[in-house]
Amino acid sequence: MRKERVAALRISLHDTTVGYLAGYEEGRNILTFDHDYVAMPPLARPTLTLFTALPARANHFFQKPLVTRQKLHPLLSNLLPEGAMREHLAQQLKIHPDNEFPLLAYLGEDLPGALKATPVDPHDIPSSALTGRTSTLPVPVDVAYAPAHFSLAGVQIKFSMKARDGRYLYKDGDSHGDWIIKTPSTLHQHVPLNEYTAMSLASLIGIDIPEISLIELDRIGNLPSIPLPDERYAYGIKRFDRREHGQRIHTEDFAQVFFEYARNKYERHNYDEITRKLKEETLHRPDNIRQITLRLLANILLGNGDAHLKNWSLIYRDKRQADLSPAYDIVFTRAYMDDERKLALNMGGVRRWYETSLATFDAWADASGLNRRFIGRMVKQAIEQARDLWPEALAQSPMPQAHQDLLKDHWQQLHPDFRITSR
Repeated sequence: MRKERVAALRISLHDTTVGYLAGYEEGRNILTFDHDYVAMPPLARPTLTLFTALPARANHFFQKPLVTRQKLHPLLSNLLPEGAMREHLAQQLKIHPDNEFPLLAYLGEDLPGALKATPVDPHDIPSSALTGRTSTLPVPVDVAYAPAHFSLAGVQIKFSMKARDGRYLYKDGDSHGDWIIKTPSTLHQHVPLNEYTAMSLASLIGIDIPEISLIELDRIGNLPSIPLPDERYAYGIKRFDRREHGQRIHTEDFAQVFFEYARNKYERHNYDEITRKLKEETLHRPDNIRQITLRLLANILLGNGDAHLKNWSLIYRDKRQADLSPAYDIVFTRAYMDDERKLALNMGGVRRWYETSLATFDAWADASGLNRRFIGRMVKQAIEQARDLWPEALAQSPMPQAHQDLLKDHWQQLHPDFRITSR
């Protein structure tokens, strides 16, 4: 009988082995949890996902291996890039974009958060990781990367890069990225200037954001051969999942929290559900509720239709308890889509920007189990801050004038509760 070839990755969290991911040549992937990790006292065990933060849920979840085909379980699948960057890596690795085991193997040392995926020598694969497979041939992880020109045009790609002496370097030896750098798009003009401005405006009403920067393209080194437009700047955001000296902080986006694949990031869930998770299962609940309130308002005021499940994340600063992470990926998306009129997810039963009002926040508060008077006061205060600060800040921003004019037009179409008048 021919034996089925299998390779394995050690999945670790803060250098604690969580389990082993076995990748079989016929496409099946099996994640088996490590006995020592499962047996750790709940207060000592680093949290893998919000679902396992509660011991009763964890005990049930860890009992059985997670079995998938081609794609990995959403916990791991959502660690991998989407869209253009995935296509780029698949081209270089000469694999199908949905074949996620080699993608995880290639990116495993610099994943979001604190998870790592490290190749295991065939002789060191634990027998427990091969449970249920009767005839196997352990083999080394084989990921051969062949740099080449990137053939997909019309995209914006983001890279994890290392800041070093005023430059930003991709794949800088053994160093791992501490910044996310987004190159300009050949399809949409001045996306870096748009995002930098939207994030800056959001911070003026109290939204927690990481350090951000506009970075001249000539300060970026080791970029793959990709098409770039005739623009000066890329957009940079400092990684909030990294501390000094490369220390990692665990994070998970809400597609991971809900065990959803990225293809469902606009479906099946809503902002009410995200809010209830923050209210019921996070550490600093009042701060987290304040932040999601301000961000929902900012998404309306800034015409951001892309705040889907993967653009909200939890962060585990103490390795065990979750909080809402700093904000990221706030963009004035209507500048690029003339018919853009909706939030990415429903909020209190409403999705269209121009139908939202203070009453929408009342409905969202009720659906999320929040005090609507407390929420209303917070929203009104933030609106006044936006009216006081944003018009001047926008005028002084690097956002192109055409985008500024569109944003001011957007403000005038909002419900009177949210309307902002430019001076």
